[in-house]
Amino acid sequence: MIATALIVGGGVGGMAAALALHGKGVAVTLIDADPHWRVYGAGISVTGLSLRAFDDLGILEDVRARGHVGAGMRGRAVDGTILFEAPVADNPTPIQSGGGIMRPVLHDILSARVRAAGIDVRLGLRVAAFEDDGAGIDVRFDDGSAGRYDLLVGADGIYSQTRQALFPEAPAPRFTGQGCWRAVAPRPAGMDRTEMFFGGPVKLGFNPVSATHMYLFALEHVPDNPHFAEDALVEHLKGLLAPFGGYVAQVREGLGPESLVNYRPLEWQLLADPWFKGRAVVIGDAAHATTPHMASGAGMAVEDGLVLADELARGDTVDAALRAFMARRVERARLVVENSVRIGEIEMSGGDQVAANQMLGGTLARLAEPY
Repeated sequence: MIATALIVGGGVGGMAAALALHGKGVAVTLIDADPHWRVYGAGISVTGLSLRAFDDLGILEDVRARGHVGAGMRGRAVDGTILFEAPVADNPTPIQSGGGIMRPVLHDILSARVRAAGIDVRLGLRVAAFEDDGAGIDVRFDDGSAGRYDLLVGADGIYSQTRQALFPEAPAPRFTGQGCWRAVAPRPAGMDRTEMFFGGPVKLGFNPVSATHMYLFALEHVPDNPHFAEDALVEHLKGLLAPFGGYVAQVREGLGPESLVNYRPLEWQLLADPWFKGRAVVIGDAAHATTPHMASGAGMAVEDGLVLADELARGDTVDAALRAFMARRVERARLVVENSVRIGEIEMSGGDQVAANQMLGGTLARLAEPY
């Protein structure tokens, strides 16, 4: 149905869409504003949803080799005592598994696949303007060059310029009141799965991201949305970890420049249906940026790319294909975003953690259904 596509944004969603569309015979051009195509941050957790999507995209074995894929979860008290261990299925499938991976490693896996596929990648480039005449989209780039495409895919993140151009009245991303701290540390002996600490002043968890390292995540209630100077990050995180026992004390003492400590305020946005106008569509965080409570942002972005390619390959028209794409994606995205935000609200208010965990488990069970 379409022969050419321009993808704006070279993150997880953009690269997944590029690979999926290329696999359907579409000539793809992928642009990214960063001339060095870099990615920052520590690790990310991945649930079964993400692992299944990675498998469908063809990168799961790379993720296994360079990240961590396991199953189950271990709960600990503030002092480090084990409270429970979730049961693990025999020979779990990807959707029954979980894991973690460093953000730069996942980027490297995907970008290597994009390069190997021969996809046209243009870096240090932005869209200056575009015009849809119904039969195609004429695009002018900020370097003075131009092109015409059958489809434009905005995968340019939570502050998407593509979304702003298509839907100027769409609400801006909203701050939740929580901030997320992340860091990397050596992996203790015996850590083979995600571990969560319960009852502390912050929500704290650890996840293996390789054979030798893990990453930690801590969610802090910061209603005033403060700014933290770069040289203050390590000491602030050490303070957050001070009440916790077990191996956390060793992690705390070992924090330093090599720990890749980073902080970001948690924001979310959910674009109303439809996410497309004419021959232009937004996906991933540009359409449905979520908080990390479901650990499913990367998987949802990959699913977007896979479903988009699938519907375009079998639709009679671009409009019909994009409407079918929306039918498969909008309620699933709403489920992730709204329930993630709600769990954060429960955590900030000191509400019933049993209810929060039940919401998490119930949502992940629904997300295990086919997409």
